[in-house]
Amino acid sequence: PAVVNVYTKRVVQQRSPFAGDPFFERFFGNVGPREQNSLGSGVIVSPDGVVVTNNHVIDGMTEIKVVLSDRREYEAELVLADPQTDLAVLRIEPEEPLPYLTFANSDSIHVGDVVLAIGNPFGVGQTVTQGIISALARTRVGVSDYQFFIQTDAAINPGNSGGALIDIDGRVVGVNSAIYSRSGGSNGIGFAIPSRLVQQVIKSAISGTALVRPWLGASSSTVTADIASALKLDRPAGAIVDDIWEKGPADLAGIEAGDVIIEVDGQPVFDAQTLQYRIGVNNDGDSAEVVYVRNGKTRNAVVKLTLPPETPARDTREIEGNNPLNGVTVDNLSPRYAEELGLDPLSKGVVVSD
Repeated sequence: PAVVNVYTKRVVQQRSPFAGDPFFERFFGNVGPREQNSLGSGVIVSPDGVVVTNNHVIDGMTEIKVVLSDRREYEAELVLADPQTDLAVLRIEPEEPLPYLTFANSDSIHVGDVVLAIGNPFGVGQTVTQGIISALARTRVGVSDYQFFIQTDAAINPGNSGGALIDIDGRVVGVNSAIYSRSGGSNGIGFAIPSRLVQQVIKSAISGTALVRPWLGASSSTVTADIASALKLDRPAGAIVDDIWEKGPADLAGIEAGDVIIEVDGQPVFDAQTLQYRIGVNNDGDSAEVVYVRNGKTRNAVVKLTLPPETPARDTREIEGNNPLNGVTVDNLSPRYAEELGLDPLSKGVVVSD
């Protein structure tokens, strides 16, 4: 009963291909507004009506309705949308406390663990499918900027998006987000957003604070076979530091460009996406234990994480005058702004905002 259906709709203006042609308009008309609907699932995470779902379920929609398992319907308010993680937090106003789900630590699950996926595939009603954790730390799925997913063979179909992936104790280990198949149906490869990332988004929504994740103060790229060979590493794994923000967390901890980060807080780092996730699930002011390799030797550092700075300030201005960029509005690019846009945090330049 803590898993709900999320129905959304918006009105879009549909233009006829014959618009403007007097002859064809007599027969076909100039097609006007059309209602566009979307269907997904959601999870109640507190008794007062906080619901988490996928951002792509509600993105661009003007009306959001949450339907409970007992068929009660509520208009939902969008509290927070986070396209970077493909998560959204909704709120409904129930007359009484609702059943809700608690979270498991997604870092403590293992490949082979039994899981259940609960959702509303194809709008047929609430459905439960069973499977196992097929893989952890899947990073090349392309669903969100924070690419770090739990893979499962529990059947996930359209409409399951935003539903719960739970362990055998009934705790949420992830929010179902995507399927991988050519047909659009479940072929035994489904992906869920880990509970640690989900909890961070919910915490920000409930507290009303802006969702800004801590940063390492460095840009990195994935260690390839060629890089591993050049650096005399035993295998191509880890994230090599490309650049350092002066006096940022990594710089103050003694990490330098060229270091290869292989572990954060006891968890292995396979690539640059894993490093971004491992740092991003922490809070401002947390300390992260980082293991890295420099000149063939393994070293340790304790990195005190901070939020990315908005330096330089955005300083929004419109360019005027007789030049090719006349009428263009630009903002300065800072690490904080780059984080919002999903860019390399150390990118430089200006952003065309209008």
